Amino acid sequence: MPPLNSLVAFESAARHLSFTLAAEELHVTQGAISRQVRSLEDYLGKPLFERVNRSVKLTAMGQRYAQSIRQSLVDIAGITDEVRSWQGMHQITVATTSAMASLWLLPKIAEFQRDHDDIELRIVAIEQIRDLSRVECDVALFYCRTPPAAMRATTLFHEEVFPVCSPGYLERHGPFADAESLADCTLLSLEDADQDWMSWKQWFTEVGAVSRLPRRRLNINSYSMLVQAAMMDQGVALGWSQLVDDYLERGQLVRPVETVLRTEARFCLLERREAPASRRGVRAFREWLLDTVPREVGDLGLT
Repeated sequence: MPPLNSLVAFESAARHLSFTLAAEELHVTQGAISRQVRSLEDYLGKPLFERVNRSVKLTAMGQRYAQSIRQSLVDIAGITDEVRSWQGMHQITVATTSAMASLWLLPKIAEFQRDHDDIELRIVAIEQIRDLSRVECDVALFYCRTPPAAMRATTLFHEEVFPVCSPGYLERHGPFADAESLADCTLLSLEDADQDWMSWKQWFTEVGAVSRLPRRRLNINSYSMLVQAAMMDQGVALGWSQLVDDYLERGQLVRPVETVLRTEARFCLLERREAPASRRGVRAFREWLLDTVPREVGDLGLT
């Protein structure tokens, strides 16, 4: 097979009957086109152009060769577009936080892939919802009080926040009479938390407990790591329902007090308003996702 670059250069030059116009079309120099065509002629052992007075004209062999090469390149371009389109139809990019990905989404992915083995999922972790505009994605999963204006939001589940710790920590430091007594514990806190995520101070205030400085605090900048610290007997963390439910069911975490705070914030499925919802893969993922959550689903931020 001759070099593909020389075929592309020859086809363009033959179509325009000009090395200069071919160079402009392919964003290279005229000399590069001339060298590619000469290389192809040397490979074939036949002249493809007649060069007369700064102009070029195809030889009889050049005309036959150009016609065949042009059709072949059109066929290659067509099948390439088809393959790329197929991949686009069958690949879904999901943007979410590392916490929601690891604690909620990934444990459920096997079920989706079992029923949709022809759809490829790509998960992109970003920690702040304000960075969502910088990411190319089909859908996003985020905790938010107010959905971004450019996004269509569908509620996955409402926010419920309550303290959690390991059984061992509760055995050594409990029992706790009420929420206020948790201030005597080591409170695991999310450092530099996004303003949407609740802090211990906010939680104590919202549940009507007297907020006082905790005896000890351990700050961690990753919610996934914070949950791991709670399971490793390091202290008491704020747990969000759905994100920690599996650990509670397995007994790796327990609730030291029964106090629960329910707010207006929600975990949402976010989709760009201008994005078409016609792709089969995206529709399948959306339908599966909504089937995995309780039937309290509702839309937010819709016009």
